[in-house]
Amino acid sequence: MLNYKYLIVGCGMTGDAAVRGIRQADPDGSIGMVGAEPHPPYDRPPLSKGLWKGKRLESIWRKAAEQEAILHLGRTVKTLDLAEKRIVDDRGTIYTFKKLLLATGAAPRRLPIDDDLKSTSGAVTTVFEGGKRRILPIDDDRIVYFRSLDDYLRLRTLSERGNRFLVVGGGFIGAELAAALSMEGKQVTMIFPTEAVSSHLFPASLAGFLSRYYREKGVEVLDSEFLDPESLERRDLTLALKTGHGREIVVDGVVAGIGVQPNVELARAAGLKVADGICVDTSLRTSHADVYAAGDVAEFYNPALDQRIRVEHEDNANTMGAMAGRAMAGESVNYDHQPFFYGDLFDLGYEAVGLIDSRLETVEDWKEPYRQGVVYYLREGRVRGVLLWNVWGQVEAARQLIASTNRFAADELRGRIGGWALGSGE
Repeated sequence: MLNYKYLIVGCGMTGDAAVRGIRQADPDGSIGMVGAEPHPPYDRPPLSKGLWKGKRLESIWRKAAEQEAILHLGRTVKTLDLAEKRIVDDRGTIYTFKKLLLATGAAPRRLPIDDDLKSTSGAVTTVFEGGKRRILPIDDDRIVYFRSLDDYLRLRTLSERGNRFLVVGGGFIGAELAAALSMEGKQVTMIFPTEAVSSHLFPASLAGFLSRYYREKGVEVLDSEFLDPESLERRDLTLALKTGHGREIVVDGVVAGIGVQPNVELARAAGLKVADGICVDTSLRTSHADVYAAGDVAEFYNPALDQRIRVEHEDNANTMGAMAGRAMAGESVNYDHQPFFYGDLFDLGYEAVGLIDSRLETVEDWKEPYRQGVVYYLREGRVRGVLLWNVWGQVEAARQLIASTNRFAADELRGRIGGWALGSGE
């Protein structure tokens, strides 16, 4: 049995930030970290961004051990006993705690293959026996559900020996990885069910520009199209799949970027309150006084938006994790941070704050159409989100605008962030 004053389930960015937060308030209390991955904490964003642009792999490590945290890697926590204040991992090791942080993150969604046909990796292959088609499980070394460092390393290896890739999904990860692989000189096909790249995020005009831009960069964009996962066939060194309309695509690798789901199973089984994520109060406590949650898995109240949200981005992981650590160590905290996120798409980049949802009313203010500008997302006249498209150093201004209770007409927003003259259209 291992006993810790502070125990953290999850060895990602949030867990590492929590260790640093604890150490700000308690330099000596024992800290244990239990994580499913075999690697110590690392920065996740470079996996789909900087590492494809020459950033060194060594630069991603976060060095939690330097804060005298004991890491237990490659272990999955199976049970959480709140009454006894202990957890048990998949090797049967028991850990006790005085304060616990659930920083269990999220897991990538998988292609909708029948559970009876899945292997543990989620992939199948088609063989023909006696003239009949039969679907069998296979290892998915050529199908990457992109999330972790191991996923990056596997995709990097695939890209070194293959040339044709299918990217499933047109959201954050899909768009970034399609750009990264294309910049590596690969033949990339994107497939997604929406009308344009990231059309659930960006207004139709900007999303339409992105689809055209990706095509100009050599990416084949199959919008408003579905993949038939049960059509997957393994052909020697390649994979063959069909679209919903019957078109065959033959590739050397498949990257699935179709969103993530918060890892709430441990919390739910222990009886903690769970909604879209593990529910926390402003001090980041769960429904148990000695258990906290932070990062991708935590659902919290955001006062600027006046609603409960869950955020899956780096700024939230770092800020929320550090604050949870301080709270565990006895400090009084109030998590009212408005996280931002960012993306790299070929030579375009953006930062964003708040609700970036194309279903909201949008006002576009372009200094140069689709190259530099600001998009405001409104609900009932209030700014609920701000997209800074190749506009830098304005995150705090965006936060203040979202926190404001003022209501704005479109003309009142143009030129408000960025400082240029009135923009071009809505």
